[in-house]
Amino acid sequence: MKLLLISNSTNAGEEYLRYPLPEIGRFLQGVREIVFVPYAAVTFSYAEYERRVQARFAELGIRVRSVHRAGDPAAFVRRAEAICVGGGNTFALARKMQQQGLMQAILRRIRAGVPYVGWSAGSNVCCPTISTTNDMPIVQPESFRAIGAVKFQINPHYLDANPAGHAGETREQRIREYIEANPRRWVAGLREGCMLRYDGGRLELIGGRPMRMFRKGVEPFEVEPGGDLSFLL
Repeated sequence: MKLLLISNSTNAGEEYLRYPLPEIGRFLQGVREIVFVPYAAVTFSYAEYERRVQARFAELGIRVRSVHRAGDPAAFVRRAEAICVGGGNTFALARKMQQQGLMQAILRRIRAGVPYVGWSAGSNVCCPTISTTNDMPIVQPESFRAIGAVKFQINPHYLDANPAGHAGETREQRIREYIEANPRRWVAGLREGCMLRYDGGRLELIGGRPMRMFRKGVEPFEVEPGGDLSFLL
């Protein structure tokens, strides 16, 4: 498998997809065309999402072709040279992917060695379920089940504390609720500006910040970039 699971598309004050683009380029070296899944877009069109991603991927010499233009999206995925799933609303994304049979089609391509790139919601759907998304459930998918290419959950955009004056639960408290109900599952709190790369049987944290790990019965701990992540495999 070849996976690049990115916490967020854009760092504060930067251009869209600017910070992860060099790593995406290295990961997709030799790829000329990607199949793009835009279904996390809600307040703008799938065509506009395709244009935004194409504008950035053009810098890598990669053509972007969106599944929303295909008569048979699952068949389109089955012919993909590489697959990219963008961020947005995870529930909207999962619902459309389930309706079109894309979860299973993408998993088969991943297992065949086709590279997969996802950011935010696109990283969430690579996990066993979408249960550790931060998004509001604006639509109801068939289930919370997702692609399941990895055995652990990701919480993208992970934050350590709430904004000043906010009295609601912290992200850590929400994740502790999840592991209480799902005690056998690891959750990776993936901070912004960071990503996970799986290639050649090795999982690596890339970025300038550590990742916070959670599991029932284990005190939360930090893993530094380049640290040992074999326990997640």
